[in-house]
Amino acid sequence: MNMKRKAPSNHQMLKVGITGGIGSGKTTVCKMFEKLGIPVYYADDRAKYLMQHEHFLIDQIKKNFGDDVYVNGTLDRKVLASKVFNDKAKLDLLNSLVHPAVFRDTERWIEEQKEKKVPYVLKEAALLVETGSYKALDKLIVVTAPINMRIQRVTERDNTDTEEVLARVRNQLPEEEKVKLASFIISNNNGLNELEQQVLKIHHEMTEENAKLEA
Repeated sequence: MNMKRKAPSNHQMLKVGITGGIGSGKTTVCKMFEKLGIPVYYADDRAKYLMQHEHFLIDQIKKNFGDDVYVNGTLDRKVLASKVFNDKAKLDLLNSLVHPAVFRDTERWIEEQKEKKVPYVLKEAALLVETGSYKALDKLIVVTAPINMRIQRVTERDNTDTEEVLARVRNQLPEEEKVKLASFIISNNNGLNELEQQVLKIHHEMTEENAKLEA
């Protein structure tokens, strides 16, 4: 299977991961790349879709977490969340079931994007480093922001409290660990204009690198 993924293609297209802690602004950054014509695979959104539509994954979730997590064929996210919240072992188990399904889905999506002849694609995921998915990609972008900013953004966005946000932060690898693996670091702490300039700089570098591959 690995040999198939690495086989020569008519179009050389870089695969770039983008991640960051909760509230860092990954989605805002991704929207900026999309405006530049770069396709973005939103892994967390696709994971939700697959948990609802991929039969093998659904069977695995039921087997490990109980039939009650699905009601009339629909995933009850609150029930599932209550079973994994504050239980790292169960959260890790859930991720170990969902991750391979998302990986397969990503590979299919990447093949589809090659026909568009874009210089690179982005895969956005909160747990890109934690799951090891970044290893299958050519580059890694890490979006950073001060923890107080991140907490404020998430409490306002999700209408939740600081303690719940901090609990979610603790389920992710510390920002400094992700930064060590980064090809590019985007600092999201000085407004949209500066954020856009950082995105443009990376876009130009990635486009130039792809041009060298195509030459």
